[in-house]
Amino acid sequence: MAREKAKKTILENGIRVVTKPMPHVRSVSVGIWVDVGARDESEDQAGACHFIEHMIFKGTSTRSAYQIARELDAIGGHSNAFTAMEHTCYHGKVLDKAGETLTGLLADIFLNSVFDSGEIAREKDVVLQEIHMLEDTPEDYLHLLTQAAFFGEHPLGRSILGSPKTLESFSTQSLKAHINRWYLPEKIIIAAAGSVDHDRFVQLVEPQFGRLEPNSPPVIRQQPVILANENICGKELEQSHLCIACKGLCATDPDRYAYYVLNTLLGGNMSSRLFQEVREKRGLAYSVYSFLSCFVDSGMLGIYAAVEPDQTPKTLAVIAKQLQRLREEPPVPKDLESAKQFIKGSLFLSAESTDSQMLRLMQNEVFFGRHVSLDEVAQRVDSVTAKEVQELAWRILDPATAALAILGPSRKGQGLHGILKG
Repeated sequence: MAREKAKKTILENGIRVVTKPMPHVRSVSVGIWVDVGARDESEDQAGACHFIEHMIFKGTSTRSAYQIARELDAIGGHSNAFTAMEHTCYHGKVLDKAGETLTGLLADIFLNSVFDSGEIAREKDVVLQEIHMLEDTPEDYLHLLTQAAFFGEHPLGRSILGSPKTLESFSTQSLKAHINRWYLPEKIIIAAAGSVDHDRFVQLVEPQFGRLEPNSPPVIRQQPVILANENICGKELEQSHLCIACKGLCATDPDRYAYYVLNTLLGGNMSSRLFQEVREKRGLAYSVYSFLSCFVDSGMLGIYAAVEPDQTPKTLAVIAKQLQRLREEPPVPKDLESAKQFIKGSLFLSAESTDSQMLRLMQNEVFFGRHVSLDEVAQRVDSVTAKEVQELAWRILDPATAALAILGPSRKGQGLHGILKG
């Protein structure tokens, strides 16, 4: 069966509307993507994008927060939003017969939120609890410590949630000013995937979103300077949670397909080297994996493990050895092919979800300005060679320039960073 092609329309004010018809499904996912996130905030505004994401659902000029929640529940499906370092997204998924209703609701909360002062005061308490919850979740908090060790004082090194101090400063005026500065037409992408007709979808969104007027562009993002710092935080826990951060690639780097393969080989699945060496062969950790964080101008490859405190030095030594092994030895054909099949399998299986297709539409548009088909990605993955993986490993998997974060009973002065650097 032939795959439907993605379609794109640019409104007169610069807003991009993209759709991906999936005729075989009965659902539709709709999303509004804004190319602004936590890294675009000044230090005294930290957390503003995330707080706005919360407040968007708290009432418009025609609907109260309760009415919004009730109407979203009444059409079934689900709605949500998320904030990342470089973007904010508001989205929902419903049966196709409710697609137009969902689109109208998302448009109303996005364009007409009032940011009532009483709602702001209540939501500050909610987000404050979210900050405390992060600090009480070792794995999540460790990732924040890792960002700080890797990116330093750059906004990428801060929490998306902000701090209790910055949270307290938010007001109706400051939040609306933030929206007026950043929620510009050229930074907005509206997408739908599933049972959707492109022309009809454009007719739905254009009358409302076409009213937004372009404004002067905001300041350009500053590229971070990558650090190799140590961030060891003592806390009474049963385990030591450790994370190693190596230099990574940006989202559009030409070598990104070799990057995906490298990550899969290192710690991306159960047959990966880290999983086999750290967990299966040595029993040092239950949870161990590697992951990628890609931004418009930089990136990070991270390695996480949770171990018994007295096994921390040994675990770091094992990880360092596997990093060095990938640099010195190209992957054998069997392992290389297995990693490629894993990546392609994950890609095509996720493509059966309208949510996944909707998010891909927006990500491809913001990074590449076009839809990148699954077949194109699969072909590029297939073309990766063992030599390319090894050369990339030499470029980025250098323990001597890696940052280290540890949360748990470990203390400074144990020479843990030295173990990693060899």
